Amino acid sequence: MSAKTDVMEASEQKADPRWRSVEKTMRQHGYHANGLIETLHAVQEAYGCLDEEALRRIAAELRVALSHVYGVATFYNYFTMAPPGRHTCVVCMGTACYIKGAGEIMERISKEFNVAPEETSDDGNLSLLSARCIGCCGQAPALVVDGEIWGGLSADEVIERLRRVLNDA
Repeated sequence: MSAKTDVMEASEQKADPRWRSVEKTMRQHGYHANGLIETLHAVQEAYGCLDEEALRRIAAELRVALSHVYGVATFYNYFTMAPPGRHTCVVCMGTACYIKGAGEIMERISKEFNVAPEETSDDGNLSLLSARCIGCCGQAPALVVDGEIWGGLSADEVIERLRRVLNDA
């Protein structure tokens, strides 16, 4: 990639109103490395994921090694490097949920909708994720689908409800 291309991409990115919110966050932290996590949150909120171009830009603007930015971005479960699907399903894999069938639910969703755990389906319709605990142990097994908690459902019930959600899209 030439320097001219890098400059064009940077100027196009600066013109993007979403990047302005990222710049605001960096400015609030004085373009200092201690604002890295907040800056990553700003990118994730604005764009839905952290892509390589954004990570490179953050590293340059905050004057930190790209490897450090990448390390922080991949360490925390909140950050994602791939665009999310139109719908998101997070299966709780905490002890209570796992004992009550979360593993089977995860496997059934994966097979039924042709999406690997921690991935987004090829059609971009569903992201299938897991969480260590979502704090709904009394409703085990629990899932979060598009921000709504589903609890106490069998694998068959989950599949049926997910079909309805995905078909309404």
